[in-house]
Amino acid sequence: MRKWTEKTVMHSYPGMVALVTAASGGKVNIMAAGWHSYISYEPPIYGVAIAKERYTHHLIEGSGEFAINFVPEAYAHYIQFSGTKSGAETDKLTEMNAPYTKGRTIGAPILDHAYIAYECKVMDQRTYGDHDWFVGEMTGFYKDDSLFHENGLPRWGRLSIPLYVGRSQYMIAGTENKVLNLYHDNSTKKNV
Repeated sequence: MRKWTEKTVMHSYPGMVALVTAASGGKVNIMAAGWHSYISYEPPIYGVAIAKERYTHHLIEGSGEFAINFVPEAYAHYIQFSGTKSGAETDKLTEMNAPYTKGRTIGAPILDHAYIAYECKVMDQRTYGDHDWFVGEMTGFYKDDSLFHENGLPRWGRLSIPLYVGRSQYMIAGTENKVLNLYHDNSTKKNV
């Protein structure tokens, strides 16, 4: 039974993990971020929460840029590895053997295996509690169209998406028969 508590209750998972990449001063890094969101469609704006002690935080402040990358199940190990190692101590992209190219509008790495990636230029940075919220103007986009239907939904037979559950566990979204369709045709709806 649900009860009220004064302790912080976290319930943001399962959810997609963004791989945030950044570059500054000849250094590159990648980190896993569970707290991220679209903020605006027009103009396109994206935000991500990053703790100040993270090496990626330092790189984003130095460059004013970052990239958001989403990888399929086959590369879920990128999420796990980049979320458990520090870029201040190791070159995570090299150690993971994760190929990338430099962005077109920013200097941050764009993962070759990302099925979706966004290039972002920082337009605002605010501290909220123990994290900074970086707000980025989205200046470039990458998408593997072969993995999506014309309506934008994933082609589950071709794309399996890792969803982080917590404690280094993932569930995989990837079969159409596991999708719950809550659409109801209003023309057949009765007054209730």
